[in-house]
Amino acid sequence: MTTTVRKVNLIAHVAASVGWLGAVLVFLALSIVGLRGGDAATVRSAYVAMNLAGELVIVPLSFLALATGLVLALGTEWGLFRHYWVLVKFALTLGATALLLLHQFTAVAEAARLVSVEPAVSGGCVGALGVQLVVDASLAVVVLVVATVLSILKPGGKVMWRRPSVRVWILVIVVFLSLVVLHHLVGGGMRHAP
Repeated sequence: MTTTVRKVNLIAHVAASVGWLGAVLVFLALSIVGLRGGDAATVRSAYVAMNLAGELVIVPLSFLALATGLVLALGTEWGLFRHYWVLVKFALTLGATALLLLHQFTAVAEAARLVSVEPAVSGGCVGALGVQLVVDASLAVVVLVVATVLSILKPGGKVMWRRPSVRVWILVIVVFLSLVVLHHLVGGGMRHAP
């Protein structure tokens, strides 16, 4: 990768990552407003705005951050599987993107649907779903901040693939993420009645 291409990709990656974090912070603020209730117009607006922000801003930024990060990892000396911090950041980004897709098209879309059909809308009309949106957005902020810290600090350590502990941890992470996704797909999560 030439220096110019690397710099352009790095700028795109940083912009997408910072934008993703900022959009999730706005999403968190809106989810708190929606949960707290208040007048019907404010609650309805909060949940509808969350759905639009998720579909039009957060999801595209997550894909852009993932793609540009992957290009940087594969096209620079850092490599995708050479350093722990790159591997952990990639796993966090991949997991966050997968869970975001599940979350956006189930929980967030359902909350927006509920407030659009509920005649006397209030923060309580979405029930436990409103609490879940606040918790999920809070966890997303933590994950994105951890990924940012890893990018800045670049903690040392190369991946020692021959070590059994590395393979075990990778297997544990893959199994855990697979179970979370499977749990949500088969109806154990993100499907709440109002």
